[in-house]
Amino acid sequence: MKKKMGVSLAAVAALGSIALTGCGSQGAAPASSGTTPTTQSASGQQLQIFSWWTGVASSKALKSLIGVFNQQYPNVQVVNEAVAGGAGSNAKAVLASRMEAGNPPGTFQVHGGNGSLLSWIQAGDMQPLNSLYQQQGWYHAFPQSLLNLLTVNGKIYAVPVDMQRANVLWYNPSIFHKYNLTPPTTFSQFFADAAILKQHGITPLALANHGNWEATLLWSDVLLGTVGVNEYNQLLDGKASWNSPGVVAASQTFAKMLSYANPDYSALHWQQADQLVAEGKAAMNVQGDWAQGYFTTDLHLTPGTGFGWAPTPGTQGVFAAVTDVFGLPAKLKNDTPTLDFLKVLGSEKGQDVFNPLKGTFSPRLDANTSLYDAYSRSAMASYKKDPLVLVIGQGGANPGFTNAVNNAMEIFVTNHNVNQFVSAVNSAAQANPLS
Repeated sequence: MKKKMGVSLAAVAALGSIALTGCGSQGAAPASSGTTPTTQSASGQQLQIFSWWTGVASSKALKSLIGVFNQQYPNVQVVNEAVAGGAGSNAKAVLASRMEAGNPPGTFQVHGGNGSLLSWIQAGDMQPLNSLYQQQGWYHAFPQSLLNLLTVNGKIYAVPVDMQRANVLWYNPSIFHKYNLTPPTTFSQFFADAAILKQHGITPLALANHGNWEATLLWSDVLLGTVGVNEYNQLLDGKASWNSPGVVAASQTFAKMLSYANPDYSALHWQQADQLVAEGKAAMNVQGDWAQGYFTTDLHLTPGTGFGWAPTPGTQGVFAAVTDVFGLPAKLKNDTPTLDFLKVLGSEKGQDVFNPLKGTFSPRLDANTSLYDAYSRSAMASYKKDPLVLVIGQGGANPGFTNAVNNAMEIFVTNHNVNQFVSAVNSAAQANPLS
């Protein structure tokens, strides 16, 4: 993670209007403080764990992780401060208020990368964890490419608990078999498949955008598949123009894809789009692999038969990384419980309990692959050998730019005006420098 220009706390608070992912709850769920203690403390120590993990898969995973912590630290009262609603938008708003008031939770969920984690670091609200990494041997447990996403000026500020791949095309194997289709590796093939599916009355692409982030994720994947890794990284680093021919071409491809999507995408949450694919009402869906947790834990589908997967067109050999990380807030009165929890969070045992339930996988290089299903094993293989890139809205850009892109996307999915959208994105980059 490179040192960036400062981002205000107001910009971080603005993320409350952005629905973020990570196997969160259904967007329509009511907000909740979730302040139910998991265990009682004999010593008076308490640990508040703040996240947006309230969905079926993610809440089970968090409960299991807390169970491991309870076994090792039985004298700490754990308070699960998960906040439901908007797959993270409500949680972000609550967290911003608490941080500004100088009342941080013991630790909190955030995406690794150049997004809100960097904003909290720049605001002076996080403590470095270099000594913890040295003590636990984590400099060798995680790949350097991941540690770079958590490091500013040589100081590392967070511990990753999971790894998710954002450039995944999910598809219904029965539909593809029936019409002799193969997962598209190029956009030309995608549109050829889509035309066949549409002729047979099947929605080619299931899309959701109720959370106002899902379409941005799809566009980010299309952008990566259009311009390639080098230009994509240059764009996110502020070293390339956001009105370049590649950005225009990607936006044109995205607009064309919308013509093959379900018309009610603005009303659907991401799980509902996944369900359309699972039920055979749609053939494909582009989503991060938190969708795999939904397919397996919520719908009880078997990888390979109940659902299939492939890299999104043009992104073979690239891993679009989304990682949930936790750090050490700077204004805690007692940081010992947090440090102890981070030890469990980053441990092989903690991660191998957590990730199979959540539908994600452990980012540790020594993770036990036998604990994971066929999809996760394939994702783990890519993660270990392919270049990692960040994703807009999932840690890949500062809050101001992300918020502006999501706002422009909300208009773009309605009017399909490529020139207007590209102009808005370019203006967002100028107003919110990425370098």
